[in-house]
Amino acid sequence: MTFSLRSLAWAGALSLAASGAVAQDVTWRVPTSVPEGSPFYVNFLERFADNVNLMTDGKVEIQPFGAGVLVPALQIYDGVRDGIVEAGHSSPSYLVNQNPINSIFAGFPGGMGPEAFITWMYEEGGKEKLQEIRAEEGFKSLVVGIGSSEIMAHSNVKIESAEDLKGLKYRTSGPWAEVMRDYFEAVPTVVPPGEIYTLLERKGVDAIEWAPPSANLPEGFHEAAPYIIIPGVHQPTFQWEVVMKQETWDALDDALKPKIEAAAELTTQQSLLNFYDNDMKAMEELRNSKAEVITLDKEFQAQLEEAGVDWIKKKAASEKEAGRPEMAEILEGYLAYKDRWAAQSDYLIRNGN
Repeated sequence: MTFSLRSLAWAGALSLAASGAVAQDVTWRVPTSVPEGSPFYVNFLERFADNVNLMTDGKVEIQPFGAGVLVPALQIYDGVRDGIVEAGHSSPSYLVNQNPINSIFAGFPGGMGPEAFITWMYEEGGKEKLQEIRAEEGFKSLVVGIGSSEIMAHSNVKIESAEDLKGLKYRTSGPWAEVMRDYFEAVPTVVPPGEIYTLLERKGVDAIEWAPPSANLPEGFHEAAPYIIIPGVHQPTFQWEVVMKQETWDALDDALKPKIEAAAELTTQQSLLNFYDNDMKAMEELRNSKAEVITLDKEFQAQLEEAGVDWIKKKAASEKEAGRPEMAEILEGYLAYKDRWAAQSDYLIRNGN
C-alpha cells in the first residue's frame, strides 16, 4: 500500500540521517483512555512507543499507562493541560461536548469511512486542521491511530428500525449520543470503557457501543447480550491522538521532532491494517457465537446517516452564527471530499458488499 511504503521510506531515510548530534534523552508518561491490554492500548499506544524508540534510536521513551492509573479515563486532555503528565492519548470523541468541532475528527454517522478518512487526513490537510485546533488550545497534536468501522451495538433487545431506538438506554459517546437523543429519542449515557461489560450484563443499559469487532470480542460483550447490530453506521471510522503542551514539544531537539512525527504516521497506518485483519477474524468468531448478528437494512442505515449529517451541519451553522466559523469551514471541505470520494472511487475493487 502507498501509505506503508511511504512511511517505511521515511523510516529508512531517518535512520540514515546524521543523528550523532542528538544527545537528548526524553521520557514521556503517556496515559490513555482505555485499560492496559485493550487493542487500542496495544495497537495504538504500545505500537507508537515501539516506533518512537526505533525512530529516535532510544533517545525518546514513551511510557504507556492504562486508564485510571495516572489520570481518569475521560480526563486525559485535562491531565496534560494541568501538567500531571507529559503527554496523553485519547480521542476527540470525548471532547465533543466541550467543542463540537471535534465531531469532524471523532467520526460521525454519515461521515467518511476509514479509506476516505485516512486519505483526507494525510493528503488533503485534515491532520493540519486538527493541529491548528489543538494549537489554539495550547497543545501539539500527533495523530496516533485511525480505526476501522465499529459494531453499532451489543444489545439486550433487537434493533431493526427507528422505532426500536425510542427510549433505548444506550451506552455511547460523542456525536452519536446526541444524534440518538435528538433524532431518535434514545437515552444515551457515557461510562468509562472498563465499566461497559458490567453495565450491559446487569442490564443497566439496553445496548452499548464500543469499538470494532476485534476490540469488542475480548471484552466478551457477545456473551453478555444476545444481539449484535451491524454495520457501524454510528462510527464509520475513528481517530485517536497523542497531545502534549506546545512547550513540551518545543523543548525537543529539532532533529527528534520529524522522527516522532514519522513514528506517529507509521503507527497510524500499521494499526489500521492490523484492525482490518483482526476485525475480519473477530467477526468470524462473533458470527459463530450464540449471539444473533442483525444487519440493518439499507433504508434504516440511510436514515441514520442522514440524521448524522443533518446534526453536524446544524452544529457547524450554530457555531458560525456564534462567531466561530472554523467548524463550518472544515466541515465544508470534509463533506466535499466525501462526495468526491464517493463519486470517483467506483474504479476500486472491493471484495465484499
